[in-house]
Formats: sequence, C-alpha cells, structure tokens
Amino acid sequence: MRSKKALKNVIFSLSQQIIAIICGFVVPRLIIKTYGSECNGLITSITQFLAYITLLEAGVGPVIKSQLYKPIAKKDKEEIQSILYASEKYFRFIAVVFLIYIGAMLVFYPMFVETSFTRLFSSVLIIIISISSFAEYFFGMTYKLFLHSDQKSYVVSIIQTITTVLNAVIIVVLALNNVSILIVKTLSSLVFVARPLLQAFYVRKHYSFDFSSVDKDYKLKNKWDGLAQHIAAIIYANTDVAILTIFSSVVYVSIYSVYNLVTSSLQKIIQSISDGIDASFGDIIAKKEQENLQIAFHRYEVIYYSLIAVIYSCTFSLIIPFVRVYTMEIKDANYNLPLFGVVIVLASFVYSIKMPYHSLVKTAGAFRQTNKGAWLEAILNLSISIFFVFNYGLIGVVIGTFVSTLVRTIELILYVSKNIVQTKIMESLKKIMLCVVEVAASSFAIHFLIKSILLHNLFEFILLASVVFTASAIFVLICNGIIYKDTFVEILKRCRKKIKG
Repeated sequence: MRSKKALKNVIFSLSQQIIAIICGFVVPRLIIKTYGSECNGLITSITQFLAYITLLEAGVGPVIKSQLYKPIAKKDKEEIQSILYASEKYFRFIAVVFLIYIGAMLVFYPMFVETSFTRLFSSVLIIIISISSFAEYFFGMTYKLFLHSDQKSYVVSIIQTITTVLNAVIIVVLALNNVSILIVKTLSSLVFVARPLLQAFYVRKHYSFDFSSVDKDYKLKNKWDGLAQHIAAIIYANTDVAILTIFSSVVYVSIYSVYNLVTSSLQKIIQSISDGIDASFGDIIAKKEQENLQIAFHRYEVIYYSLIAVIYSCTFSLIIPFVRVYTMEIKDANYNLPLFGVVIVLASFVYSIKMPYHSLVKTAGAFRQTNKGAWLEAILNLSISIFFVFNYGLIGVVIGTFVSTLVRTIELILYVSKNIVQTKIMESLKKIMLCVVEVAASSFAIHFLIKSILLHNLFEFILLASVVFTASAIFVLICNGIIYKDTFVEILKRCRKKIKG
C-alpha cells in the first residue's frame, strides 16, 4: 500500500513540476521581452524578499508533518485534530506577521533599491505579489501539510497544476496585448488565491474533522528547533538575490534569475520525487521498521543518484546553449556568461546530492540535532557571497552557495548514516562518487561533441537536448545497471507488481 501511494504521489508531483517548469520558462521570457530585464529583476527581487517571511512557515511545516505521521499510522483522530488545530492557529499568526512584514517592505524596499521605476510602482507591486502568499497562510497551509502527511500529496499536485496552467494562460494573453504589468500580476495573484481554498475544501469534504472538542492548549513539539533551523535555511536560499539587489543591480538579478530558472527547475523536479515518498519513509520511521528503512533508502539512493547523474550530465553541457536561445531577442543585458553557468550548475548539483539526507532528517523530526549545520551553511553562504560579490559579481555569490552547500551536505550524510538509517557512511559515499564520476565523464564528452553546434531556435535546442538526454541516460543506466544489478532487478520486479496489481 505504501509503495502504491508513493508511486501515485511521485507521478502526479513529477507531472505538476514538469508543467510548472514549462510555464516557468515561458512566462519570465515573455515578461523580459514585453516589460524589460529591469522589470523582471524587480519582480524576482520582490518575490525573494517576500520569501523571507516563509522562514516562519518553513520552520514549522516539516515539524507538523513529522508529528502527523505517527497518529495517522495509528489512526488516532483525536491527536490528528489537535495537531491540525494548533497548526491552524500558528499559521493565522503568521498571516498577521506577514501583513506587518509587508508594511515594512513598503516603507524600506523602495528606499534602498535603485530602479528607474517610481516608488509608488514598486510599492503597488509588493502588495500585489504578496496577496497569494497571505491567502496560503490564512486559509490552506494546514490542509496542504495534512494531505502530504496522509500520503495524498497528489491532491495538492492536481490543484497546483490547474492553477499554474491558468496563471500562465492569463499572463501570456495579457502580456501579448501589452497590458500593464500591475494588472497582469494582480490577476496572477488572484489565481493562486484559489489554491489554499481548494485544498481546504477537499479536506473538509473528505475528512470529518471536528475542532470543537480538541485540546486547545496542544503544543507542537520541536517547533522552535524547526523554526531555528529553517530561519537558517531561508537565509541560505535567498542570499544570492538579496546580495545582488543590495550590492549590485536588479539587471544582474534578472540575469541570475534566468540561470536560476534552469537550476531551480531541475531541483523542483528532483524534489517532487522526494516529496512523493517522504510520507512513506515517515510511516516506516513511525512504525520503527528499521530493516525496511535501510532497504528502502538503499533502493531510493540508487534510483535517485542515477536520475541526477543523467540530469546534470545534460545540464552542464546544455545550460549555455539554452540561455543563448532563450535570450536571443533580448538586447538590454548580456546573458551569455559560460563560466557563471558552469558554477551555478555545480552549486545546484551539490544541492541535489544533499536532498535525500535533508528530507530524511525532516521526516524523522531531527531538527535540534542538525541545527548547527543549518546555521553554519547560512553563515558561510552569506559571508563568502558578500566577500566575493565585489570582485566577482554573479560568480562570487554562487561560490558562496557552492561552498556552504558542500559543507552542509557532508554534515547531513554523516548524521543520517549514523543516526537514522544506521548504515556505514561508505555505502552512501560510493553511490555519490559514482554519480560524480558519471556526471564528469558524460558532461565532458557531450561538451566536446556539441560545442561547435549553433542553435537558432527553441525547436533545434529541444532536438539536441533529446539526443543528449538519451545518450546520457544509456551511459548511466549501463554503468549503474552493472554495479547495482541486483537492486535494479528487484526494483523492476516491484514496479511490475504495482502496475499489474
């Protein structure tokens, strides 16, 4: 049952991310073409600064999910309702704090960020972009977390897919007709308000929760530990754009956002697989099935590192050809930066190596035990990025990301191997080193084979990417199929059973 739910969640989550990525490539390019790089950079910057308030959500969200796994596994409805009530109360508090934060941004952001736009324009844009985030906290975050914990993340994925497509259609139609960017972003935000409302509607319709008799004083365990760790995580995640906004310009933010569009999209695809099976690992941990955890995590690592070996083999070679095609008609900034492209992909690659271990830490609720590593990662990223940004600009901030992520990845691998999965660290390191070797060998070979090819449009890029992806996939599957033959055979057998059953 766990495997079937996990497979369903992964399929819907992966589909949602692919659709979101397609829309995510179409919309920013259209905004840059229609409204300019500076406008796109301003939107990206505001969005990232608003994301700092999510540190409050990010700290408690994983805590709530980790605490829901056990009562869901035991079908303890009373405790589930108490957790959801405490969660709802907390997120309503966040919504109020968010309003105060928006007020502060309205005062200070236009004062410190230099653009050719008026302060009034920037202020209105801040209000518009914040609408959907406020609705998420006030109406639907609790239900979203519950659906993920109950192994029904496919419901969230379906709702997100519908609203993502609708949002993209609205933006494309309006932008092509040169409608004001303020009107475009207003309608976009209103579409995303539907997400939390639909999530809340689904839960209320399919679950008979009654909050009238719950424990009103129920305390969420590890809340402050989770909050402390994820304050660090949000600082880490938003350092690059913040530093470029303060010490550089919004045009550089726009350049960064185009490259980050590629790497963040890859990370979302990879994360969607993790999100789809997190609840399954949570169920195993809640039931204390240690042997099953070791077997399941081993299989997950083999499949996961095979996947990212293929993905990053292609990305190292294709990011510059893609950016050249993507920005071909854009002349107000230089987007052709090969060295920056390689460094940002390298940082993304290390981040993706970290993902399985970070997810397992959150699923197990091990926040206090890994807090120091989270803060070290944030401080390293911030300090190194500030130190290098003045001399190296875009590359400088990404160097900070790479170094800090590498340190955090090592710390998480050590902790998970010793304290959660309880296996020898070399078992994980062997899989990672194989992945690194495959990516290095494959990407170098691909680069020399395609470096003289000139692309003139997106269609030509898609054809080239298809050939590169196929070749990389064959190479990785042969290597991993030989080394992990027994694991691949077992995984295929289980997949056949799930498909037939």
